[in-house]
Amino acid sequence: MRRLAHKPDLKAIGSRIRELRGDLPQEELAAFLGISQGQLSKIERGSVSPTLQTLLGVSAKFGKSLDWIVTGALK
Repeated sequence: MRRLAHKPDLKAIGSRIRELRGDLPQEELAAFLGISQGQLSKIERGSVSPTLQTLLGVSAKFGKSLDWIVTGALK
């Protein structure tokens, strides 16, 4: 069985999360997601990978698919 060599583009994921957040303060979204504001900032900058729980929270909050958040692909 072959492993996929593709790694997620953390900067692009962070950029899409930042786009969804809009004018909502980082503190408010971070509290909704159960993470610190600093952790959200690192995710938005692409410094760290968001957990699945965080991605699911973003998806639920803004009504966007995980696929779009992770890849930018619309289905």
